[in-house]
Amino acid sequence: MSLAASLDELSLNNSFAALPPDFYTRLEPQGLTAPRLLHANEDAAALLGLDPRALGSEAFLRVFAGLDPLPGGATLAAVYSGHQFGVWAGQLGDGRAHLLGEVRGPQGNWELQLKGAGLTPYSRMGDGRAVLRSSVREYLASEAMHGLGIPTTRALALVVSDDPVIRETVETAAIVTRMAPSFVRFGSFEHWASRRQPELLRQLADYVIDNYYPACRTAGEGAAPYLSLLREVIGRTARLMAQWQHVGFCHGVMNTDNMSILGLTLDYGPYGFMDAFRLDHVCNHSDNQGRYAWNRQPSVALWNLYRLGGALNVLIGDVDAVKAELEAFEPQFTTAFHDGMAAKLGIGSWRVDDEALLDGLLKLMHDQRADFTLTFRHLSDALLGQTQPFLDLYMDRDAAAAWLQQWSARQDDLGGDREARALAMNRINPLYVLRNHLAENAIRAAKQGDTSVLVELLRILRNPFDVHAGAEIYASLPPDWASDLEVSCSS
Repeated sequence: MSLAASLDELSLNNSFAALPPDFYTRLEPQGLTAPRLLHANEDAAALLGLDPRALGSEAFLRVFAGLDPLPGGATLAAVYSGHQFGVWAGQLGDGRAHLLGEVRGPQGNWELQLKGAGLTPYSRMGDGRAVLRSSVREYLASEAMHGLGIPTTRALALVVSDDPVIRETVETAAIVTRMAPSFVRFGSFEHWASRRQPELLRQLADYVIDNYYPACRTAGEGAAPYLSLLREVIGRTARLMAQWQHVGFCHGVMNTDNMSILGLTLDYGPYGFMDAFRLDHVCNHSDNQGRYAWNRQPSVALWNLYRLGGALNVLIGDVDAVKAELEAFEPQFTTAFHDGMAAKLGIGSWRVDDEALLDGLLKLMHDQRADFTLTFRHLSDALLGQTQPFLDLYMDRDAAAAWLQQWSARQDDLGGDREARALAMNRINPLYVLRNHLAENAIRAAKQGDTSVLVELLRILRNPFDVHAGAEIYASLPPDWASDLEVSCSS
C-alpha cells in the first residue's frame, strides 16, 4: 500500500461525527499564533498511512496548529459526564480538545484530536489551552507507554507558540495531536444514563459495539450484547491496571471521564513513573487524599467500572447479572498481576507461596525507598551471580541480601538455563522509563527551542528494554533536584 503524500490524500471515515448532534458540538479550533512544529512522530504517521515527508509541510503545520481543518474531517468537541475524585461532577466534555476526524489507516482507523486548541462549550472555567510543559509530557508519555507494550493513545504532532497561557505562572501555549481508535470514555455512558435518555445511551453502546467490539453481537438478542460489552471492558481494564502496576506507573487522575472504553491509557495529566518506591505513592500534587495512589489504582478502576455497569444496566436491566460481571474484575486483575510479576521475578508460573516472596520484596522496597525500575531490572544480574547492582539500591544491604537469598532458593527450584531466563526477564523489566526529571529536561530544552533532548529521549523510550550505548544517564537514579518536581492537575 502506497503512503499518502499529503493530508488531503488520506482516507477518512468520521464515524463518531455520523452520530446525532446530541453527542457533540461542531466547531472550529482556535489556532495558535505564529505556530512552530516542535516535533512530528513518523511512527504515528505510519499508522495513518501518511508519508513522513508530509510532516514538514506548511499544510501539516496549519492543520495541527488548529488553523485549518483536516481535509475531509468533521471537527467537533464531544460531550460526556463523570465522577471526579469520587464525586459526581455532572456534565463535562472536551473542554480543550477538538476531534478533527477519523482516518482509515493501513491496519485500522484512528481518530485525530487536538488538545489545547481553544474553548469549547464544555470548557467550564477553563481557557481551552494547553501549555508547552504539559504537552511535552503527554507527547512523551504516550510514546513511552507504547514502547512498554501498554495500551495507550498515541501522539502525532507537537506544535508550539509564544501565545501566553496563565497557570501558576505565565507559560506558553502548545497543541499536542493525540490519536486513538476512539476517545469514548466511561463518562460518555454515564452522561446519557444520568439524563435518563436510554435511547441515546443505546445508540452510543451500539456504536461502540459495532465499531470496536463486534463479537459482542454474537452474544445473543436483547440485553446480551450490552452485558457482553461490559464483560469485555472489565477484562481490558483489569489487564491495563496490572500493566500499570508492573511498571510503577501512576495515572494521577483516574476519574470516570478519563477511563477509556477501549482499555487504553487516556488523558496524561499529572502522571508519574515511580523512582523511589512507595506502596501509597501519589503522583498528583492536587490529590490531597491520596485517592489515586499506586496501590489503590486497581480498586479505583473497579469503582469506576461499577459506575459504568450502573449506566449500562439501563440497557441490561439485570442488576445481578451486572454485579456478576463486575465480580470477575478482581480475579482477572489478580491473575494478570501475578502472571506479570512472575515474569518480572523470573520464577516461571505463579505459585501460591510466591505471594509471600513478592510481598517481602515490595515491603523491602517501600521501607528503603528503593528504585522501582532498577530493582526489577537488576534481578537478572543477580540471577547470573552479579548481586552488587541490586544490593547497591538498598541502605540495609543485609535485609536486601536476605530477601535475595529467598528469591535465589525459588530460582533453584526451576533449574534450567539461567542465561535464557535472565534474557527473558530483561524483555519484561525495562531499563528505561519516563522519569519525571527526564521529562523535565526535555521540557526545559524545548522552551529554548531545542528538541534534541526530546528526540533522544523518544529514541530510547521506544525500545526501553534494550541497552542503549552511551545512555547511562537515562538509566541512572534521579538527581537530588528531581525530588522537588511536582505535577498537579494543571500539568
